[in-house]
Amino acid sequence: MLFREEDEDEETLPFEDRAEAGRILATKLSAYSGRDDVLVLGLPRGGVPVAFEVAQSLRAPLDVFVVRKLGTPWNRELGMGAIAPGGVQILDLSIVRELCVTDEAIREVAAEELQELERRERLYRSGRPPLSVAGKTVILVDDGIATGSSILAAIAALRRQQAARIVVAIPVAPATACSAIRMEADEIVSVAEPAMFFAVSQWYVDFGQTTDDDVCALLWEANRSMPRAA
Repeated sequence: MLFREEDEDEETLPFEDRAEAGRILATKLSAYSGRDDVLVLGLPRGGVPVAFEVAQSLRAPLDVFVVRKLGTPWNRELGMGAIAPGGVQILDLSIVRELCVTDEAIREVAAEELQELERRERLYRSGRPPLSVAGKTVILVDDGIATGSSILAAIAALRRQQAARIVVAIPVAPATACSAIRMEADEIVSVAEPAMFFAVSQWYVDFGQTTDDDVCALLWEANRSMPRAA
């Protein structure tokens, strides 16, 4: 289902930064606070500062869930799908067909992005194993949604890993992008869904780049303050 409060408005927008967005988002997730079956997973890089605040508020373990957008061969910013751990790959077939992207080109892009996915997993965890999601309620956090391909890939991968319940939690997203996600996730929790939506960045005062070092520091702090789940 889609979580929306009856009196929801957009007075919270724009968010000052990702940390503020995470704190506001956490107030929508209070039903999951203090539960030993809950894990918070942030999508790097930008989703991790948001997820950190959510995890701290809910007193839940935090980890990353690395997914990679598949950009078209001639414009990597134009997404045609995404990959996630466990060999998960989803494609936006309308983009692939409209632009006549060949299977070979898709394989080449996916192979490059898989290398980056594996690099980030090694870097962010520093040898720590990923948290087990089997039988857990997973709160999957990003700083916003544009097309939704990355979130959909993450959901598919978490289903394979036997997560008991998947809650997609996002500060801001267009309602149109939520429709496909609503069919795959068990719940969507959002702060706002503006009618006029062009980019995630427009809803933040400070939308500076989150670095690998930022991600590692937040994960270290989360692990220091909250014991990791089994």
